[in-house]
Amino acid sequence: MQKLNAELSRLYLAPPAGGTRRISLAFRKLAGDGETGHWERLCSVANALQAELGLPAPAVSISGAGAFGLWLSLEKPVTAEQAQEFAKLVCPDAETAAAALPPFLDQASGKWAAFIHPGMGASFAGDEGLDMQPPEAGQLALLEGLECIGPAQFAQALDQLRQSAGAAPQVAATARATAAEGLLLNDATLEDIVNFLHSKNIEPTFRFLK
Repeated sequence: MQKLNAELSRLYLAPPAGGTRRISLAFRKLAGDGETGHWERLCSVANALQAELGLPAPAVSISGAGAFGLWLSLEKPVTAEQAQEFAKLVCPDAETAAAALPPFLDQASGKWAAFIHPGMGASFAGDEGLDMQPPEAGQLALLEGLECIGPAQFAQALDQLRQSAGAAPQVAATARATAAEGLLLNDATLEDIVNFLHSKNIEPTFRFLK
């Protein structure tokens, strides 16, 4: 786990002096969501973060207990108040309470929280957890290419959100329709996923879905 812990530290560990270097958003089912509505809302927000605010792609996770998650990495720490404000402006409906970093075993559900490839998110709708601990190599591969949000990027994005008075959720649908090729998180084919994993020297195994 040493390499994985080092990568998690690179992306999300805050210094002892305080502040936070991560912003997490949890998406649970809301009334009227249907089977995949919470996943579709995550995709809309993730695409808006990239297409509308110009931020790097966030990590995506399953919680082990009925939710999907987005994880934003900050190059420099910000105050808890700034992080909370940013999260609420981006998506008022998402939960923003502090969460443990995946992978971990959710004691209540008996399922594992884990980072996932964005193209596989919809397949987890209704069962947002793993029965077994995810392989370290797979988790590491999903994090290695992620970029941190620089201080100037974060300040500009927060200012843009403040000026639009939380309009990001409304423009997210537009982002899904107009984003550049490869940006849509829920647009990956099975072949895309396999090729991605092979590029990381990982042989995929797919669980049986009843």
